[in-house]
Amino acid sequence: GGSGMKIRAITHFSPLQWPFDMNALSDTGRFLQAAKTRLEEEGYTVQTLRLATPPFMDLLGDPNPDTLVEFAVTLEQHARQHGIEYISIGPVMAATPRALLSPIRVIPDILAQTEAIFTAVLAASAETGINLEALRATAEAIHRIAGSTPDGFGNLRFAMLANVPPRGPFFPGSYHDRGSPAFSIATEAADLAVDALRNAASLEEARANLLTALADHAARLHSAIDFLVDEHSIYFAGIDFSPAPFPEAGKSIAEAMEHLGLDAFGGHGTLFATAFLTRCIRQADFPKAGYCGVMLPVLEDHLLAQRAAEGRFTVNDLLLYSAVCGTGLDTIPLPGDSTPAQMAGLLLDVATLAVTLNNPLTARLLPVPGLHAGDPTPFDFAYFANSTVLPLKDVAAAALMEKESFFAL
Repeated sequence: GGSGMKIRAITHFSPLQWPFDMNALSDTGRFLQAAKTRLEEEGYTVQTLRLATPPFMDLLGDPNPDTLVEFAVTLEQHARQHGIEYISIGPVMAATPRALLSPIRVIPDILAQTEAIFTAVLAASAETGINLEALRATAEAIHRIAGSTPDGFGNLRFAMLANVPPRGPFFPGSYHDRGSPAFSIATEAADLAVDALRNAASLEEARANLLTALADHAARLHSAIDFLVDEHSIYFAGIDFSPAPFPEAGKSIAEAMEHLGLDAFGGHGTLFATAFLTRCIRQADFPKAGYCGVMLPVLEDHLLAQRAAEGRFTVNDLLLYSAVCGTGLDTIPLPGDSTPAQMAGLLLDVATLAVTLNNPLTARLLPVPGLHAGDPTPFDFAYFANSTVLPLKDVAAAALMEKESFFAL
């Protein structure tokens, strides 16, 4: 286990107040720097330091659009002064029948006026049901963000969440629930999966390799975490070992699956490989936060991006893999003319899987203005591998979405 696995994020959860108490932000900044130093001493590379707050409407209570935008812009400015690179202001909590949806309409403005703010809409929960009206509003927001940020890139900072609990470290689905300060850790562990599966002669050996690698890292992280918990009297919410990829060879989840024995990612058997990997991660012994599933972000994984461009899988295949349990639809490049109704239908299907299977799923859709299915994607971003725009079914459920507002479970 001497491999230098990267920490994708240390995420601090702060029960912020508005107007801001500046001490809270300097506390967050101090804690994150201390955590980074401690993990670097253990030999890890720490990529990003992040802050997640309770859902922004819980802090503000005021749906006035100007107030919401001012909050986000001010928070970004001050957080960055304290060395915090990315900030999640939490989701609009819309998983109940009478949830206030007007803040969803302000999200495109919040994202257009910031660079490091992430947000979301929690539109479904296995406890309550699916808010169809919120899904419509979310799809309309995705559509507006696509038109109001360069190449629609603002949608990287926005997602639909279904059945997602608080205190997961990965963005955009990260939020606090008003408790005491806490932190969690996101790893970039696709290379662990690649190494574990590369030379395995059998499934049993593959599983044993992966469990050993995860246990090794959990043990190495443990002493650093214990130190931070004692030193800062803070609650540790867990590790999300979802094998997040990085767009270079050897760090691809698709590559790990092909080592397991798939002819190509997207072929039959991919569903099995997704389920196998998820089962291994969930069996491993470590304090769990977030998804602990198989992330398949099309644009963050060089081989996923390539297989998508080769036409090996569709959006619907990714939906299928979410059932066993990927983490949903992540960084999916879609045609620029995708309608809100088409996207709302897709979001509805993701939400349905999440509540039916009681698993956390998210959808981060990236319609690219002016592009059609099959066109190359135009992004120039260190964390992205370019691919081609994936087609979206051109029929959905517009009449259903207009007729029904909430499906109670």
